[in-house]
Amino acid sequence: MMSTYQASSGAGQPGMDELKEGTRAVITGERDVAENSVFAHPLPFNVIPHIDKFQENGYTKEEMKVTWECRKICSLPDDFPVSCTAVRIPTFRAHSEVIIVETEEKVDIEAARKAFEEAPGIKLVDDTEKELYPMPLTATGQYDCEVGRLRKSLVFGDYGIEMFVVGDQLLRGAALNAVLVAEYMADNDCF
Repeated sequence: MMSTYQASSGAGQPGMDELKEGTRAVITGERDVAENSVFAHPLPFNVIPHIDKFQENGYTKEEMKVTWECRKICSLPDDFPVSCTAVRIPTFRAHSEVIIVETEEKVDIEAARKAFEEAPGIKLVDDTEKELYPMPLTATGQYDCEVGRLRKSLVFGDYGIEMFVVGDQLLRGAALNAVLVAEYMADNDCF
């Protein structure tokens, strides 16, 4: 299960411009509520649980794309249960996700933390005592995805883990991932 919190830049430059102009108009008192044309509703000082077109099953196309991509990346069967809610948030860059995973074996949070510390492309930001955790503000402009708020799931107990993940989708998207895969293949004589 996951919820995504997607920045205005997911709708391109027009989305970022609408957020910036709408925020300015509200802050200066020009308008009580921002105008909207890119998003279904005004984005400044708001969140919108609607990205792309709604489908017959009640999910949006964006939510279904996340579901299909998760299955594909993890080599899961088409009927493997994955659920997503996609929400547009009033930030310029960096998408965020809450990810909740049910596991077959008991979760060892320290082992998970160590695995994330050692994984390429991931920066573990997980020190709640110092109020350090992933945020769009700190992930923007970074190639690595930030992972933090690691904890056992209250829903799945010892057999579940929850985390918060943030990545600058303008830098760490399909293009960079393709380059990293090509570099890995070249380094490992896969060509």
